[in-house]
Amino acid sequence: MIRRFPKRFKLPPLKLKRRQIELNKILVPIDFSEHSKSALEYAIPFARYFGAKIDLIYVVEPLVYPADFGIGQIGLPNVETELQKRGKEQLNKLVREKKAEKIVDRKIVCIGKPFQEINQYATDNSVDLIIIATHGHSGVEHIIFGSTAEKVIRKAPCPVLVVKTGERGLINKSKC
Repeated sequence: MIRRFPKRFKLPPLKLKRRQIELNKILVPIDFSEHSKSALEYAIPFARYFGAKIDLIYVVEPLVYPADFGIGQIGLPNVETELQKRGKEQLNKLVREKKAEKIVDRKIVCIGKPFQEINQYATDNSVDLIIIATHGHSGVEHIIFGSTAEKVIRKAPCPVLVVKTGERGLINKSKC
């Protein structure tokens, strides 16, 4: 688990030459929260700086209705299909809002458990970096819901940059 340095430590700025890191494909999971949008705002300057492309992924969790009378759970495929359609529309809208049409390569909407689908996509598509937001749940909320970002980090096939909303920016957007 990555821990923060106490504020009293001053770390030197990271200076890299473009050829030191080869970054071709960045994956940004989106759930349309402000948190995930901030992850995209980090990804865009990274992509521009390294000449990389961004893939966006929105994962619709399977919906099930708990049935009575011992029938078992019933899936809701029509709702999932509608959520996929709306997800694609929202991804297109988000890309236009961020003026990222030239950087965003693919917009993927799929059904499954978010952390599994994110890591599977990263594996299957040779993703070089995942930039994901954390919602900042703590205490009981974290215990109950867990953290998609945490689960992605544990199983990711590539480096993961976790963005916490409200933190000081890492990249000077005016220089990208």
